[in-house]
Order: sequence, then C-alpha cells, then structure tokens
Amino acid sequence: MKYIQPHTKDYQHASIALFISGFVTFATLYTTQPLMPVFAEEFGISAAAASVTLSISTGILAFSLLMAAALADGFGRKTIMTLSLFSTSILGLLTAFSPNFAALLVMRGLLGFFLAGVPAIAMTYVGEEFDPKGLGKMMGLYISGTSLGGMSGRLLTGLLTDLFGWREALGIIGAISVVLSYLFWHLLPRPRHSVKQQTNFKKTCGAYRAVLVNRRLMLLISLGFILMGSFVTMFNYIGFQLMAPPYRLSQTVIGLIFIVYLAGALSSVYMGKKADAFGSPLMIKIAIAIMGSGALITLFSWLPLKIAGIAVFTFGFFGAHSIASSWVGQKADDQRVQASSLYLLSYYLGSSLAGSFGGFFWIHFAWTGIIAFIAGLLLIAYPVIFFAEREKKQLSRECVEAKD
Repeated sequence: MKYIQPHTKDYQHASIALFISGFVTFATLYTTQPLMPVFAEEFGISAAAASVTLSISTGILAFSLLMAAALADGFGRKTIMTLSLFSTSILGLLTAFSPNFAALLVMRGLLGFFLAGVPAIAMTYVGEEFDPKGLGKMMGLYISGTSLGGMSGRLLTGLLTDLFGWREALGIIGAISVVLSYLFWHLLPRPRHSVKQQTNFKKTCGAYRAVLVNRRLMLLISLGFILMGSFVTMFNYIGFQLMAPPYRLSQTVIGLIFIVYLAGALSSVYMGKKADAFGSPLMIKIAIAIMGSGALITLFSWLPLKIAGIAVFTFGFFGAHSIASSWVGQKADDQRVQASSLYLLSYYLGSSLAGSFGGFFWIHFAWTGIIAFIAGLLLIAYPVIFFAEREKKQLSRECVEAKD
C-alpha cells in the first residue's frame, strides 16, 4: 500500500485533521496555566498548589499513554484518537462547573486520562502513513497544531476570563473543541498501514521491553523530560511574575503574551525540515541552545525584552521537540508505537514533575531561580545527545565486525 503523498486530497485532509488533533489536545490541556494566579487568589492556595491543576493532568496523561497505545492495536488508530478528542472536549466543558478546588482537580485528572489517545497515537500515525522522506515536515505540522492550540487555549482563556470569568472561559473553549473534534473525525483518512489486532498483554510487554533495553532509544526518549520540564516551568510561573509589581499586567495582556507560540508553529516545521536536510543531532543541539539563550534573555527586567526572550525560548523548544519526536520514531523500528508512548511518558512526566518542582525555585529564589532551574535541565541534554551518538557509533562498529 502506498504512503499518503503530497498534493493529494488525502494529504490535505490528513494535514488538517492532524493539525486539529494537536490544536484541540493542547488548547484543552493548557487552559488552566494562565489561570494559576486566579486560582491561587480565589481558592487561597500557593503558586505551587495552583500548578497542580496542570500537573495532575499531565501526570495522569503520562501513564495513560501506555494504555492508549495498546488499545490502538485492538480498536484502530482513528477510533481511539476520535474518542479521545470528543471525551477531552466534553470534560473540558464540564470543568467549568467545578464547585471547588478539589472538584476542579478531579475533573482535570479525568481530562488527563482521556486526553492520552491523541498524543499516544498521532506520532505513530504520521510515521506509518506518510512518506518517510517528508516525515520531519509532517511531524512538524502536527506539532505546529499543538503549539497553536496551546497558544489559543491560553490566549482565549485570559481574554474570556477578563470578560466573563474563568468558568465561562473554560466552557466556551470546551464547546469549540467539540466542534473541531467532529471535523477531525470527518477528515482523517482511514489508516492503511496498521491492522487491527487483538490486544496481547504478553506481546505488548515484550515490545516495551525491547525499547527499554535499547540504550540509545532510551537516551533519546529522556530528552522529552528535559525539554517539556523546561518549557512548562517557564510558562507556569511567568504569569505570577507579570501580575506582580512592577508589571501588574491583566489576564488579557498575559494571555496575549502566549502569541509567542506562533514562533513555535513556525519553528516545528522549519526545524523539522532542517533536521531532514542536516541531521537530527546537529539541529537539536542548535534548538536547545536557542532555548537556553531565550531563557537567559528573560532575566532582563525591561518587558519588551523579556517577551522577546520568551519568544526565542519557545522557538527553540518546539524545534527541539519536533526533532526529538521524529528522531525517536525513526529509530524505533517495529516498536514505533511503544517508543512514541515512552517518549511522551517522559515528556509529560517532565511537565508534571519539573513544572511543580519549579514552584520551589519560584518561592525561594523568584525568577532568577526559575531560570537557573531551566538552565540546569537544558545543560543535561547535551551529554544525553553525546551518549546517544556514541551508542550509534558502537552499534555501527559491532555490525561491521559481525560482517567480517
């Protein structure tokens, strides 16, 4: 069976559908991030406690990915992604009616559970259905949807909260997501390269074991924790700084800052294409260096320069994530579903754990502490990439020796 080729109707429909899937997933997931200062004030909780509204979703999401990947083999890629999108959208709508903070956390936890179907399978769908020569570009398109979804969710939440209140904001975004979920179901082509098969627990465990013992693949997978941990820490606490003196910005203005996600939408496609041309190792090192540069720029107190730093950081992050995710898919062979799931497990654990742990640095060291924490995480990425490349060279030598 042929791959989905550029300039065809299926290619156009699949591109739009995958963009929508990333958009809805991340718009819904990150609606509470700009609301953390509001939750802290309304419910009388700390910044770290308010961050749990996101961490509980990403933490449960991280482990639910493993289940979603297994179910996809039995029920089909498109079916699981569609059910995931509709369930997530409806739960996002119901979150608006949470009577207290505990109920809000319960709803956000359920949302994280049902959210898993899209990120667990979308990367696999791309890897299986599209021509490998253009894999970086198509993965970048999906991730550009996630970046615009994250931006729109945050931006609309801030604007609608100032106009109507946070409950109305979550309700409106949930309703929009339901409509987009229907469009996804209508547009996504039926998978051609995956066959429904009975879920076999023993076989699934064997596939995960094959990934876990692959040292190079596990090193690449760990990049997800580093990248997402850094990114979520930045955006979890920037709102607290900008609502405090000397800035005292409103929710709407803080929401508008998330327009920097447009840099991510451009970066994911651009850097993905560059990785196809020049190789993933070189381009991901450059992307991480861009992240570090942007983080350091945010230490300046002048607001326009601080926002520029956030934009540079965002550009680097989405480029690095696009490259890392496609790199994992390329090296996973027959365990592509499991490798993608473990990458995303690492990715969302970074969001949950590092995002909440960053609260310690904010409380004790303010913004300087946040940037020091992010810089420490990013520096770890370079030896990880180095050892992953060394594993590749070692495997190449062993193959040559085996032939001799």
